[in-house]
Amino acid sequence: MTIKLYEGERLDDLQRNGYQIIQNEQKFCFGMDAVLLSGFARVKDGETVLDMGTGTGIIPILLAGKTKARHLTGLEIQAESADMARRSVLLNDLAERISIVEGDIKEAGQMFDAASFDVITSNPPYMTGSHGLTNPNVHKAIARHEILCTLEDLVANTEKLLKPGGRFYLVHRPFRLSEILCCLSAHHLEPKRMKLVYPYVDKEPNMVLIEAIRGARPRITVEKPLIVYEKPGVYTKEIYDIYGY
Repeated sequence: MTIKLYEGERLDDLQRNGYQIIQNEQKFCFGMDAVLLSGFARVKDGETVLDMGTGTGIIPILLAGKTKARHLTGLEIQAESADMARRSVLLNDLAERISIVEGDIKEAGQMFDAASFDVITSNPPYMTGSHGLTNPNVHKAIARHEILCTLEDLVANTEKLLKPGGRFYLVHRPFRLSEILCCLSAHHLEPKRMKLVYPYVDKEPNMVLIEAIRGARPRITVEKPLIVYEKPGVYTKEIYDIYGY
C-alpha cells in the first residue's frame, strides 16, 4: 500500500514482519524504551490491549507482530502523532487489528468502557514539570515531561479500564521508583514483576520495566537485570533478541 509522507517524515524499518513506521524527527521518534516495553509485556492469544500515550503507534505495531492479541488500541493526544500512527497502521495492513484514537489520558476512563482491556501498556513522560530542562519543541516536551498528564492520571485511568486480573506494563525511570510503586498499590494495581535496565554492566540503571496486576496480592519478583551494551555500539544478545535481529 502506498501511503503519503509529509515534509520531514520518514519510513523506518522495524525489523519484524516487514513492518515499517512513519516518524518525524522534528516531532518525536520512539526510543529503545518502547521496544523494551514491547518485549517485557505479556499478551495472551485473543486478548485486548490499550497503549496509553501511543505516540506514532510503535508499541501496538510491535505487539501486533509479536503476539496474537485480538485487538490493540493506541490512545494519543497529539493530532500529528495520531495521524502518523494511523497511516502506519494502514501501511502495515493492520487496520483490522489496531485502532488509533485521538484523546487525553486524563479522560480515558470516560472514553472506553470500564474494565474492558486485558492488558494496558504505557511509555509515559518521565519528567515532572519541575525536573530537568523542558524541550523548547512542544511535541518533544509533551512526550518527555508531565505537561498534559501525570503519573497519577495514567495510573488512575488504568485502574478504571483494566479487567480484574488484567496486567499493566510500564517503562519509567528508576529515580521515581518509590513514587511509582506507591501509586500503583494505591490504585489496586499490585506490582508483580520488575526488571532494571542498565546501559552497561558497570553503570547505574536508567530504565525500569514493571508489570502490575489489578487486584493481585502483594508479592513482587525482581528479574535479572537487562544490560543494553557489551561495549559502545554493540548490543548484548538479549537486546538483539528483543529487537528481532
